[in-house]
Amino acid sequence: MDRPETMRVLIANRGEIAVRVARTCRRLGLPTVAIHTDLDADAPHVRACDEVGRVSSYLDVDEVVREARRHGCWAVHPGYGFLSERAPFARALAEAGITLIGPSAEVMDAMGRKDRARDIALAAGVPVVPSYALDDDPATFSYPVLVKAAAGGGGKGMRVVRSAAELPDAREAAAREAASSFGDDTLLIEKYVESGRHIEVQVFGDPHGTVRHLFERDCSTQRRHQKVLEEAPAPTITDEQRAAITSSAVALAEQCGYTGAGTVEFLLDNATGEFYFLEMNTRLQVEHPVTEEVVRIRGERVDLVELQLRVAAGEPLGFTQDEVTLDGHAIEARVYAEDSFHGFLPQAGRTSIVRWPESGELSASASELTGHRVERSSTPGIRVDHALEPEQDVSTAYDPMLGKVIAWGADREAARAALVGALDETAILGITTNTGFLRALADSPEFRGATIDTAWLDRHEVAAPDADLARVFGAWTEVLLDTMGEPGPWRADGWRMGADPAPDTVVLGEDLVVVDRHRGTVTHDGASHDVRLVSAADHTVHLLVDGVAEHAVLNVQRDLVDVVHRGQRWAWERPDPFGDHAAATGDGTLLAPMPGTVLAVHVAEGQAVAEGETMGVMEAMKMELALRAPFAGTVTIVGAAVGDLVRLGAVLFTVEADDD
Repeated sequence: MDRPETMRVLIANRGEIAVRVARTCRRLGLPTVAIHTDLDADAPHVRACDEVGRVSSYLDVDEVVREARRHGCWAVHPGYGFLSERAPFARALAEAGITLIGPSAEVMDAMGRKDRARDIALAAGVPVVPSYALDDDPATFSYPVLVKAAAGGGGKGMRVVRSAAELPDAREAAAREAASSFGDDTLLIEKYVESGRHIEVQVFGDPHGTVRHLFERDCSTQRRHQKVLEEAPAPTITDEQRAAITSSAVALAEQCGYTGAGTVEFLLDNATGEFYFLEMNTRLQVEHPVTEEVVRIRGERVDLVELQLRVAAGEPLGFTQDEVTLDGHAIEARVYAEDSFHGFLPQAGRTSIVRWPESGELSASASELTGHRVERSSTPGIRVDHALEPEQDVSTAYDPMLGKVIAWGADREAARAALVGALDETAILGITTNTGFLRALADSPEFRGATIDTAWLDRHEVAAPDADLARVFGAWTEVLLDTMGEPGPWRADGWRMGADPAPDTVVLGEDLVVVDRHRGTVTHDGASHDVRLVSAADHTVHLLVDGVAEHAVLNVQRDLVDVVHRGQRWAWERPDPFGDHAAATGDGTLLAPMPGTVLAVHVAEGQAVAEGETMGVMEAMKMELALRAPFAGTVTIVGAAVGDLVRLGAVLFTVEADDD
């Protein structure tokens, strides 16, 4: 690109996408400017850029534009989320003479809203999902239906409704979530496809009227419309379906005069084979790495951020559709700060140890850029995009995504197996993440057979990993650390001088584990394992357990044993026998299950409630949680008001049971 010294780029985002954009800019010789809030003053994305500007919020249009002007920026890259699809932001930049690396405000207005996008799709001859008007009689609907926000995306403001009786509450909740996420509570009501696949097409348009597609991705593995695993190409569609879907995406982009990177999303009905246009995301997608891993242009890998920058600078795409080909298969797993096996509750806290799949040697520019691993791993076919470090605070103020693990293989099974292996090597301690859930899901027969549809995770549970092996690692390592420096028969081991050491008893939470290092056994609840130590260094322990090689990452502290095995975290307290023991909270007390914001309070002290009645609603990391009465009774305590920021474990409501 010409004159890079004058083409400074402000990155209006945070986290892994800001680091990822900065990496490409650095390779192209474009200086970068990071913005940050006070909470993010020392975040990785700040250190990844050449210059820095402070804002009070990533959503403050005036402040972001001010920083772009103050630093003399040629362009702003919005990443995804935040202001990336806000037309007022695009207009403000245009008025300031600054280029948005994305489509125009007019295109955002048209395609950023699902209702207007439907009209454009119809004009382009693209099939759309059958819908109902908001003022139609709900009794006439063919259920189930989907209530969804007309603005925005990402699964926010969506509710599946299966009867007319459920519709009022669903509309209220969807509108509230839409207003909170997008500042617009307009809703649509559409037919809900019970079994479908989510197929999306990566399109690119240049300022000269050329539109190309870069094939499709399958994002069917999702929970409550939030994507979990994404892959490219789509594993279940026919060549005829691929041709029809990709050509429809190009026709839609041409119809609206699209420029830059965009994604056209479709729903493929498994029952009929028909596909419907859902929406268009006028930005780069979270899952764009799987496209980068499999798409080749004239045989070369593609960098979608580089394409965005070149198009924004006025360059033509410069390739024909026939020059775009596919090579292999790629799958991406989104790593979130959430407890997937306990209601998917968002997590917050401070990391202690962070281990991503081992990376190879970084280029000098990438090393200077980040100070941590973001490039392709030394493990063949593994890529990690993240912005999470040891001793880093993770709050509920922002989206819970911490990073992405991407695997490439010559075919889908090779990519899937590589992803499972990479998730085995991912260890985040200090906070709970969904890595163990991702590993179990990617290793499931359903994902292996590509039979998961968009609602599968809402109908099925992924079995939680057993804690048995993690418990073996925790107990064995605690004994190993306790006995280091006291070798042989002279250590205190039950006063058996000169004899074999007595077994050690380890308490992990409520579990009693017996470790006999002399005989090489670990016993818990009557079950015994043969254990042999292979190696232990840098918080990583390798054991042979019943003849099988296993490894775990551990952080053993005075009061806590923190273990990650096969991606899943277990944390056991080490009880202090001389410590105080607080009384357990009664069954009628509802505690905040996560730190967050109280959105609604529906009851008052002295009010009678029925079992299961919603008493309030709270939100953390863009997820709503209804707080329901555990039984019929009378509300005796209302511990929070609408708008309150509450900590984990705060008393929100107390219900006194009816006498009967």
